[in-house]
Amino acid sequence: MTAEAGQRWTLRGAHTEYTVTVPAHGRWLELVAWGPHGVSDGPSPVAYDGPVPFLTAGDAAPIEYATDADRPFTGADLVIETVDGKRRVGFVHTDARIDAGQRELAVDFADPVTGLRATVHYLVPDGTDVVQRWVELTNDGTAPLRVVRAGSGGFCVPTPHGALLSHQWGQWSQEFQLSHVELGHGTFGIGSSQGVPGHLHVPWLAVRDTADPAGPAWGMALAWTGSWEISAERDTGGLTRVRAGRQLVDGPLELAVGERLSLPVVTGAYSPDGLDGLAQVWHTHQRLLAGDRLTPRPVLYNSWEATYFAVEAESQLALARIAAELGVETFVVDDGWFVGRNDDTAGLGDWTPDPAKFPAGFDTFIAEVRALGLNFGLWVEPECVNPKSTLYAEHPDWVYVVDGRPLTPVRNQYLLDLGRPEVAEFVHSTVDGLLRRYDIDYLKWDFNRPRTEPGRPGGVGPLDLDGAHVANLHRIYERLRRDHPDVLIEACAGGGGRTDLAMAARADVFWPSDNTGPLDRLAIQYGFLHANAPHLLSSWVTDAPGLFDPRPRTLAFRFVLAMAGVLGIGADIRAWTPAERAEAADWIARYKEIRDVVTRGEVHLIGGPDQARCAVQYTAPDERRVVVLAWHTGRLDGAGLLPSRPVRLPLRGLDPAARYSDGDRHYSGSHLAAVGLPVRWSATHDADLIVLTRD
Repeated sequence: MTAEAGQRWTLRGAHTEYTVTVPAHGRWLELVAWGPHGVSDGPSPVAYDGPVPFLTAGDAAPIEYATDADRPFTGADLVIETVDGKRRVGFVHTDARIDAGQRELAVDFADPVTGLRATVHYLVPDGTDVVQRWVELTNDGTAPLRVVRAGSGGFCVPTPHGALLSHQWGQWSQEFQLSHVELGHGTFGIGSSQGVPGHLHVPWLAVRDTADPAGPAWGMALAWTGSWEISAERDTGGLTRVRAGRQLVDGPLELAVGERLSLPVVTGAYSPDGLDGLAQVWHTHQRLLAGDRLTPRPVLYNSWEATYFAVEAESQLALARIAAELGVETFVVDDGWFVGRNDDTAGLGDWTPDPAKFPAGFDTFIAEVRALGLNFGLWVEPECVNPKSTLYAEHPDWVYVVDGRPLTPVRNQYLLDLGRPEVAEFVHSTVDGLLRRYDIDYLKWDFNRPRTEPGRPGGVGPLDLDGAHVANLHRIYERLRRDHPDVLIEACAGGGGRTDLAMAARADVFWPSDNTGPLDRLAIQYGFLHANAPHLLSSWVTDAPGLFDPRPRTLAFRFVLAMAGVLGIGADIRAWTPAERAEAADWIARYKEIRDVVTRGEVHLIGGPDQARCAVQYTAPDERRVVVLAWHTGRLDGAGLLPSRPVRLPLRGLDPAARYSDGDRHYSGSHLAAVGLPVRWSATHDADLIVLTRD
């Protein structure tokens, strides 16, 4: 149908709605309201049509997708340049289409001067409270165009008392650190120029009004596995506008005549219940992204922290025998299994099992692991190459390089130019070949360096190296999932350097950090679960101390911590005592009893790592079981020698009239919500797994 300016459309989610309109002038699309059902039935909380001294009307309007002609001073989403350097694309609304279920909308615009067309897309996946947005640009003009800024969309949030922004920062071994910033006026920005989402920031942001931090929360996350940027600006009128999209680290994108460019999906989420409610919205969305692959993950053992590069058949089998006795289901051989790989200086690129390490053959080794009742997993890093490798000797032109400049090694390795078809085919055929040749159930795909060189041999350009790398990476994942549907894929990038919604739709699990120290890991997982569902959270029990908080914690603490997502073990279990092994076997058995609730349950984050209260609650979809994982994070209160009372964990979402039982302990839902579940810590009891059954 052809739409007239002045019309508006409402997209409906499970509990929310998102209403937009094209004003009478027809130059842009703007937000009317975003929130619970019915929120648009009344004056818009974000509209403004008053005076704008020293600005333009668009600079103050709640524009959904703005060019630099619409918002010349307060930040555009799209900046286009002609071959002679002219800018200021101005759109006119031409058409719109909405489906009968009011879940998918496409609104068309065109620039009569350059011939550029833009279609702004919206999709609310069924059963969710998220809105996915992306833009398709088409050059219908007579001359090439350059995309100077490639935002995917702008989200407008009413923050009359000030904006409270929540984001996640970090570094290697300290990812997903949740932080909050009060933004009275001005701009806040995060991003990555590393060719991956990176360790420094997560492509995720939450916005609340400072006067009501436990109330409505709006979230934004970008589905892009390359360089990105998110910014938030609060204007003098109390509106916070969040812009999200690609960061064009390789320079402007070339848009040839007749060419179409689809920009990454940016997803918005809404909850009336603060960050805790917002996390549930993200979890629901990611579980739907997983589709029929959303199944309880196997308990795994990974050999890295036990053997590092000293991989050989006998030591691996010794670990596998113990792992099987403990109840582990998948045994993963990490780095060090292939030819030339005795440390991190050589071997990457030569993906052949080392016959010196597996003298009876790799097939035989895998068969011996599987004879123990274990599935088999393998570590790979197929996008990288060591200078000391056969692959690099044969194809030195396959890595990113700037002619005349020295290469920058990171971790003694270079990065393959995955955007080149022959390189993408090599990477795919390498991984696909391993999965076809060997009996592999689990693949850990690592990525241990960012891109540093913005070029290819021969100085060919300009090129969208970032976009080409990401596109081929996604295609390879999709082909592997199609051809090997029973193989689980873990996405790792030196820890949590490659976590975004695009990867959440393609990988089965994330490795959030190389830091497995218990109290450090608690903070990492606390942040991670605000943006990611538990089925994506891989966590190991190890003996490693924390890098930032080295206080020791019991084996129980470490197991309960790893149970918050997908349970794994990475310690040298050969050194564990019989008592420790027996305790481990008991925890693994208990995890298997609750992992379906952890995988599919409604999650509530209680307290935090810097508080006396620190727990995660998982309520089963049928509400018959409530799993609570709780940890002691700080000082003891008298250790039983002085007056003290248990720490109380207020549970959420329970039926106040129902009764819940934990063995011979019984609680009403009202008691658990108003008073809280009691836990008492001691020097030897620093974590607990509590399963409440509804009577």
